Order: sequence, then C-alpha cells, then structure tokens
Amino acid sequence: MAPASAAGTAPFALRASACPGLLRIVAAGDGGLCRIKLPGGALSTAQAFAIADAAQAHASGVIEATNRANLQLRGIRAGHESALTERLLAAGLGPGNLPDTTRADTWRAAADDVRNLMISPTAGRDLQALIDTTDLASQILTLLQTETRFAALSPKFALLLDGGERLAMLEHPHDIWLAAMPTGDGPQFAFGLAGCPPVALQHASALAAVLPSQVPTLIGALLHTFLDCAAPDAKRMRDLLAVHPAQAVLQHVEARVDFPLLRGPQIAAWRRPPADAARCFGAHPQRVAGTWHVGGRPPLGRIDAPMLRDLASLARDAGNGTLRITPWQSVLFPDIATEAVPSVLARLSASGLACERTQPSARLIACVGSAGCAKGFADTQSDARQLAARLPAAAEVHLSGCERSCAAARRVPFTLLAVAPGRYDLYQRADAAEAHAQAEANGGFGACIARHLTIEQAADLLDRLARSPLDA
Repeated sequence: MAPASAAGTAPFALRASACPGLLRIVAAGDGGLCRIKLPGGALSTAQAFAIADAAQAHASGVIEATNRANLQLRGIRAGHESALTERLLAAGLGPGNLPDTTRADTWRAAADDVRNLMISPTAGRDLQALIDTTDLASQILTLLQTETRFAALSPKFALLLDGGERLAMLEHPHDIWLAAMPTGDGPQFAFGLAGCPPVALQHASALAAVLPSQVPTLIGALLHTFLDCAAPDAKRMRDLLAVHPAQAVLQHVEARVDFPLLRGPQIAAWRRPPADAARCFGAHPQRVAGTWHVGGRPPLGRIDAPMLRDLASLARDAGNGTLRITPWQSVLFPDIATEAVPSVLARLSASGLACERTQPSARLIACVGSAGCAKGFADTQSDARQLAARLPAAAEVHLSGCERSCAAARRVPFTLLAVAPGRYDLYQRADAAEAHAQAEANGGFGACIARHLTIEQAADLLDRLARSPLDA
C-alpha cells in the first residue's frame, strides 16, 4: 500500500480577533466559542472555579458540557480572547508535556486540537471494569501531545479506550477504538477502525488485539499509518478505509511495530457486554467498598457560572476534589462516602441537576440552535424547554437545528430535526438491525414519521406513540 500523502488536515483557523497560538477560539452566532478538552473528562475544583470566573469575566457565562466529555465556553467577547486563554492555561486547562520548540504557542494550539481520547468517567472505579485505563490514557495523551507529526490530524479525529466499564459510551463512532476483552491470561485490548466496540451482531468485529503494554505503541503506529497513507483531503479513518481495506492498513501497522497483532476466531467472535448509560444518574457503588459515584445532568447540558461554582464546592466538600464531565453531558462525582450520598444528591438537585433518568431534563438533548449557530433553522434550546413540560415518560428526544447533529453523536429513539423556525420533522429509531439500516439511510436519525410539526404537535404525537405505538 503506497503512501498517498504524509500530510493530514490543517487545524481549524483562529478567529481574526483571537490570540494566535493559544487555545482555539472560533466564531459562533453568539460570540466566540472555546472548547476546553478535559483529560478523561476530569476537572479539579480549582479548575472548575477558574472556568466559572473566566466565563463571567470574558464571556456570556454559559458553559456547555459536550458529548465528548469536554466543556465549552460560549459568547466570548471581542477583545477578551487573550485574557481568557491566559486564564485557562494558568489553571492547567490546556495541553501539557509539550516539546521544546521555538513555535511554542503555535504548537500548543495544535497539540490541544488532537487531545481527543475518550475513557469511561468511572475508569479505575467501575465494578465491571476488566482493567484500569487511567495510566494507559495518560500515556496516549502524552503521545498525542508530544509527537509533532500528529498535529496534522483533524481536530475531529477521535480515539476510544474502553476498560470494560458498565458506565461507558459505546455508541460514538471513533476513528480508532480499543476495548478490553477477557482472556485466560488476563485482559487484552481488541481494536477496530472507524466505528465502535461490537456489542450486537450487526456491529463489525474487532480486527485484532494486543496486550495492554502494547497499546501506546499500537496507537502511534495507527496514527502514523493514517498520515502515511491518507489522501491530503482525508480527515477521518473512514476516508482512508474508503480507499484501502482494513487488512491492508493493518499490514502497514505491523511493519511499524515489533510485536504481532493477535488474530483468531475468538477475537472475531468477541462481543463487548452492553453498557448502562443510566448509571450516570444517581448513586452507584464503586470498586472500593463504602465509596460511590454520584451524578446528575444539568438542563440541556448547560451549566452557568454560579452552578459550576456550586458543583466545584460540592466536589471539594464531599468528594475527592474532582468532578468528571461525561459523554452524556452530565456531571459525575467520584469517591463519595456512603454516609454523604443523600446530602450530595440533595445538593445536586438543589443546583438544578436531574439525578434520575425519569426526569424530563435527563431525556432531552438539544444543540445551540439558531440562537448561536448560523446553520440552525430553529431555536432548539427554547423549543426543548417548551417540550420538557410535556415530554412523555420514558421518551428520549434529540432536537437538532440542522442535519449535522452536533449535540448527539449517539443515536436516540426520537429526533426532531428543524426545518424552519419552530418547525420540525420527527424521526424514530427502530430496534436492532432495522435501526442500523434506517440510521445509515437517514443520517443516523432513523425513519421520518411526521413532517413540519410545531413543538405542540410533536408533543401530542410523542404522547400518542408512548401510549399506543402501533396506533399512532
């Protein structure tokens, strides 16, 4: 397989008014937007206070949890970009372990772009986990940040490191995924490209497996292979696989490593046990007896500065001084003592977080919509708040301002896709293989079952579907 190009894609350009070479600040409809990438979703109390202060001093005060377990600040005011980024970097909210370079600021921004590694928010604590992925995750992040060639990767190029936790995001399609699988000699990491770990039969099988100690080297070889062989305009692993079959890619990888890639029928037949997203709500026991992780979701994944300060204080007072942002746009507090669980849940509820999966705000996803995005056809945030008052029990709904589906990388049962201000097409996702076929045919939303609905009409139809799916 001959290399097509060693170049990847250039990082996103900064806003003209941004301070070059610090954290990326891009233009949005409601002002500048700065994404803060959190290693493993982890945020210290001091960092949370720093973000809250920066959001109020230099932006609108709106802080969003993202579906990649990061935070982003909205409404950054013109002329405040340098002060904002300096404040965030001083709090350690940027890439670390950077190489010595005369272009340190430019490299800092490029290194920040590629820190796209997802692990479970309960890594190291989950009762079902086969292995603690936190040390491996640290090694991979160091690799991403210090190998200068990897700055050519697209800011959207993403990796998953799954330790087998019960609370894990398995539905996001990643460019490279690795998942722990049990063997008689301890866990190995099965891996695949441009997808997610196989849970059901319709998902692609793992390509091969490696030992845990070999994971960082494998990641490096895969990334170099992508940059060696991808066309200049290729951004994601799926672009490479459209030209070169996966087995040809693996042959290139094997030439870069000094260990064999493990193959065989057991690896091909392996299926990852299902995860349980409901465990990001409420309290659940951890591996260490007498400790719990407790979580809740802010309405539509939005946290204002006062709320973030409350959450930081809670982590300091009742936990271990850290909190974790999850891929479900929720907040999780690890290492809560048994006797403190009731008071932590009460404080989360008082701060406005939904701590039970049955609450409407726990079952609604919405992008920023036309209020902050030029591509949005409707004010999805306002419409979602209106829908919350009438959301049927157990219905999970995603409101998307356009077909890009920025707020929900995973597929949900119902999607309201905006087509005009206050008007939506309703899509329904089926089950199993039918759902997979529908999702591929309709951009991930499923089958369109109604068009041009108002929010009131959508609520009525969702209610009928909840009461009598066959007659709706």
